[in-house]
Amino acid sequence: MKLLILAIFCAFSCPALAEILIVADEFPAMEVVAQKLKTEEQVASRLLNQKDLPVSLKEFDAVVVYIHGALSEKAEDAFIDYANNGGKLVLLHHSISSGKRKNPHWFSFLGVSLPRGELSSGGYKWIEGVSLSIVNLNPRHFITTNRVAWPETIPYSTTNANPARGTLPGFTLHESEVYLNHVHTEPRTLLLGVKYIDAKTGAVYMQDTSGWIKRTGKGSVIYLMPGHTKHDFETSAYGRIVVNAIIYRP
Repeated sequence: MKLLILAIFCAFSCPALAEILIVADEFPAMEVVAQKLKTEEQVASRLLNQKDLPVSLKEFDAVVVYIHGALSEKAEDAFIDYANNGGKLVLLHHSISSGKRKNPHWFSFLGVSLPRGELSSGGYKWIEGVSLSIVNLNPRHFITTNRVAWPETIPYSTTNANPARGTLPGFTLHESEVYLNHVHTEPRTLLLGVKYIDAKTGAVYMQDTSGWIKRTGKGSVIYLMPGHTKHDFETSAYGRIVVNAIIYRP
């Protein structure tokens, strides 16, 4: 009887997710995400190129963006409109990168800037083919905790911050890509930090920019920085974090 009552309760109070839209221009990595959604959460997704966007995105429970190349202004406007009108926009990896500087509204919409100049002076830089560590900045949030096993403890503090945070749960990615000196120009809820040690100079970078969520209009935007290749998404902890971001109900 208790099981029957619980089933009835969930049927009315825990609605299933509608279809998820994944917009990409590099498909192997997103095929990994789509498979994880299907096998771990029984959630269907549709994977397509930005040129094939539906007329309206409002039917989708979440829209995931993984576009390495140019972001068309048509897609830019569609994503912004979707989020501002109540949608959940999940942005992965190169959704915030130097190639998006040419888009007229993208960075102001996200409340992010990528300063020009030398890395040592605070300028934005991407470095690929490297190892980097991701740490959990928000141990009470659904995205960072639901079925996530953090295999390491990593010494971490925000660069130039005092006092240090100490050690945080984390994991390490290899042959990946790090983005340094993202600047947040508006408040947001922080989820993940990144720690990167430059093999040439020994410089250590620890920045609270590797994962966050913010409200926009009636909806929300979630950003997760890792994702250079499909291998990042095949990493158990990160793959689960991505799934959590997609199924999360703000």
